[in-house]
Amino acid sequence: MDKCLSTALEPILRRVVHEEVERSLRARIRSFSRSPSLRIQAPQPSTLKLIFPKALTVPIFTGGKIVDEESNQLRVLLVDTRGNQTVLFPSPFKVDIVVLDGDFPLDGRNWSNEEFDRYIVKERTGKRPLLAGELVVTVRDGVGLIENIEFTDNSSWIRSRKFRIGAKVAGGSCQGVQIREAVTEAFVVKDHRGELYKKHHPPTLGDEVWRLEKIGKDGVFHKRLASEGVHTVQDFLKMWVVDHAKLRTILGPAMSEKMWNVTVKHAKTCVMGNKHYVFRGPDYKVLLTPICQLVNAEINGSIYTTHNLSDINRAYLENLVRKAYANWCSLEEIEGISDEIGLLTQGDHPNHQQPMVGSSQYKVYMTDRLIEGYIQNEMQANREISPIYFNTSSENGVRQKMFPSNSDDDLTSPKSFITWG
Repeated sequence: MDKCLSTALEPILRRVVHEEVERSLRARIRSFSRSPSLRIQAPQPSTLKLIFPKALTVPIFTGGKIVDEESNQLRVLLVDTRGNQTVLFPSPFKVDIVVLDGDFPLDGRNWSNEEFDRYIVKERTGKRPLLAGELVVTVRDGVGLIENIEFTDNSSWIRSRKFRIGAKVAGGSCQGVQIREAVTEAFVVKDHRGELYKKHHPPTLGDEVWRLEKIGKDGVFHKRLASEGVHTVQDFLKMWVVDHAKLRTILGPAMSEKMWNVTVKHAKTCVMGNKHYVFRGPDYKVLLTPICQLVNAEINGSIYTTHNLSDINRAYLENLVRKAYANWCSLEEIEGISDEIGLLTQGDHPNHQQPMVGSSQYKVYMTDRLIEGYIQNEMQANREISPIYFNTSSENGVRQKMFPSNSDDDLTSPKSFITWG
């Protein structure tokens, strides 16, 4: 009988116990939610971040010291994003300097520590560490100085073709404090030999001749030119003016007409500066540009310009220019506007009056174009002046000249080194 009673009461007892347990749990939950001290707070994002305050100087070459846009060593700062003010952290901490793929960050949004780490770029197999130098920086009073870091490899082997430099808090530093990483703009890293062999645009007169397009350093054209005494861009242009056929022969058929045109066109962008050269003889005085083109001449007391040459005078002057070219090292070099130029231009003046040096106007007649300078000349107003010329400014107020180009289909030779036909 007792057994039957127990069996009948068992479902009732289970239900009562279950209801009591549920009531107790609900009471505990209500008490927990009412207690502020026991609520679980959602983690708040940190307002601290590292930044690079200045952009990098580019381009960057392997083996070259990485500096900021003001040529100073790099710095990393700890700032508060709510005001971008430098934060004085209570104690110094370490920061790791790393290389990132140029594609990071993908969309400019905030990133997680894990995303940042995924974009860190390591060296290629068998290569030195990608970034060399002091790669662990101490941030003290909110500032860390990054000294003597350089790339050992170019960036051409990764998909983006670019790198970034990143800075992240080193493991074990600032425990319990979240600090966002610093990231530079993306940039290309080129091989150092690319800097050594690069062309100059525009070239200078003193540049070695291999700085011209289509002439490789220590290549066949470079060696041929050197063997004939053509070492600089100035040498190249002087020979092009005085004996273009010889220059073309030196380079030979290996340099196609297309290559020749490119080389000459590049050479003709050379900045001429304001130097001139005087070739003197017993009864003549010839003024030349730095590439052996005639400016003016005084012969037996008569002044000649490129506008008043007879056929006989032209031939005689061309012969003098060739002699000047052959004896270039013995020519007198003058710079800027001088009495020498005033003397050689006085024939352009009515009554042969001496122009005011420094405020008179002279004209330098190039091979195929007119180059304009600064000096008064009453007769210039009556001359026809080609509308095509190049002017650049110099620090001393004298206009520097860039050797102007003809049309692309007429670059192979000057028509005359006295004047354009």
